[in-house]
Amino acid sequence: MSSIWTPGGERPVPPRESGAPPPPPPPGPGRGPDDLDEPAGEETGEEIDEETAARLQELTEQLARTPASIVVANHVMGLFELAALHLSQRPPNLSQAQLAIDAMAAIVEGLGSRLEQSEATLKEALAQIRLAYVQLQEASANQ
Repeated sequence: MSSIWTPGGERPVPPRESGAPPPPPPPGPGRGPDDLDEPAGEETGEEIDEETAARLQELTEQLARTPASIVVANHVMGLFELAALHLSQRPPNLSQAQLAIDAMAAIVEGLGSRLEQSEATLKEALAQIRLAYVQLQEASANQ
């Protein structure tokens, strides 16, 4: 009998008899074979202690109080960092950097003044990463 690796661990795979129906689909991510009767998202026996639950509730409330423009700006800077990471590779991964830069531009240019106090900083960051991309693209072309 062979086995197959799943996120829940190794699972035996019995030989399939001819004419037998196909096996059921594997459980979703993070779920084992014993969880098949429980809908996804319900507790699966792992209890969250009270301290962890209270901290999670506190973080949720803090996020709800934070203006969306701040959260979006934080994600945009994550795209900046992703682009910079790909540009810093040797050789630079220009196609992956371009995707991150284009995603960043879509948000910054698409939302504009709705980004409130972050708009100017994000526009400057976008200009800097675009300049770095062009410089590396030209250097790659000249090699």
